[in-house]
Amino acid sequence: MSHPDLIIVGGGPGGYVAAIRATQLGLKTTLVEREHLGGICLNWGCIPTKALLRSAEILNLIHHADTFGLSVKDISFDLPKIVARSRQVSGQLAGGVKHLLKKNKVEVIDGEAKLLGQGKLEVTGKDGTKQTLAAKNIILATGARPRVFAGLEPDGKLIWTYKEALTPDIMPKSLLVVGSGAIGIEFASFFRTLGAEVTVVEVMDRILPVEDEEVSIFARKAFEKSGMKILTGASVKKLDKSKNAVTATIEQDGKSLTVTAERVIMAVGITGNVENIGLEKTKAKVERGHILVNEWSATEEQGLYAIGDVAGPPWLAHKASHEGVICVEKIAGVKDVHPLNTANIPGCTYCAPQIASVGLTEAKAKAGGREIKVGRFSFIGNGKAIALGEPEGFIKTVFDAKTGELLGAHMVGPEVTEMIQGYVVARTMETTEKELMHTVFSHPTLSEAMHEAVLAAFGQVIHM
Repeated sequence: MSHPDLIIVGGGPGGYVAAIRATQLGLKTTLVEREHLGGICLNWGCIPTKALLRSAEILNLIHHADTFGLSVKDISFDLPKIVARSRQVSGQLAGGVKHLLKKNKVEVIDGEAKLLGQGKLEVTGKDGTKQTLAAKNIILATGARPRVFAGLEPDGKLIWTYKEALTPDIMPKSLLVVGSGAIGIEFASFFRTLGAEVTVVEVMDRILPVEDEEVSIFARKAFEKSGMKILTGASVKKLDKSKNAVTATIEQDGKSLTVTAERVIMAVGITGNVENIGLEKTKAKVERGHILVNEWSATEEQGLYAIGDVAGPPWLAHKASHEGVICVEKIAGVKDVHPLNTANIPGCTYCAPQIASVGLTEAKAKAGGREIKVGRFSFIGNGKAIALGEPEGFIKTVFDAKTGELLGAHMVGPEVTEMIQGYVVARTMETTEKELMHTVFSHPTLSEAMHEAVLAAFGQVIHM
């Protein structure tokens, strides 16, 4: 029986980062992965979707080449090549993860792990062979999978999950996307840019429901301007498949309507991979599809931890990675380790236009009884945005009126997924409006709009 100091089950962004940090802290670490190093994010999520969206972004720019004084003829795209590039990017990074684990002397075992209780687990290899491992500490980083509703199950052919959407067998002329969170909207944006007639169905009263309401409203207008059809306050009741299409029965405002599309993408959330991993042999508790943990990612079973998607929202790769670092530092006895503040975790959606946010929305700040100051600055007032030909969008800041604390920031427009980190750093450092106002932003940059959005909250905006 192998006896490392730490066993990690799952090699995604939570698991492999935790493994590397553990070895840096001197812990002999074994990582068990049943399928892909890098996890869903690297292989079937964050990374390959960004590669697809980059192709769509370039295609959109080419279609507007004349705006920049350029002439391009015979514009077309090759979907198999777009997909092949996406898979190549994922493959390259997966190889990089393998190299990093080897470099950091992490033992990697290919196989499926199952807890046996009392710090032990059994690993079944792909060839069926079994081995038992034991460690004082075990971290579960088993990730999540798409949520499935009865009667709306994906079949991999006409009704897709994100996996089929990443490797489409055809370029659908029409597409129905069920769910308007980050996954649904990113695929809707990609296929719409490539020319598909796209309809998005969202059960909530607005798309991107976790975002600030103003951002949701602006995004909807931008998507509809691109030709996308959006149905909010609507739910899919039935999917009827024919040979080459699907007809959805949708209920909205008490009325029934149908939408027929060549393909359907189900993007209605995820649920943690908590089954068949032996949790019943431990004291760990599962609630609503995820493992319950405390601020250090510890379960109620001594020495058993859970991080990332399997431990609940927010379901983000960067949350999983940071959680993994905190968890192993606590295990190793690092003195200055602090629990993760989920309020400081940024959210990004890489559609066109991009969307990014951190902290409280205006509505949540008000609901919490805060007296607030709100600043808004449109990219139409930003010289770099105009020069780029992307003046649509805005930045919104929410401050505590009494203390000057930055409560939240919400952005929609060009490259905001890169810029949001400025506000994340500000929140992490507990910066007030004074420090942000006195910070010099280089000119001309898109980030100047961040400065102006702070000034606007306190009546000092310059360029609007």
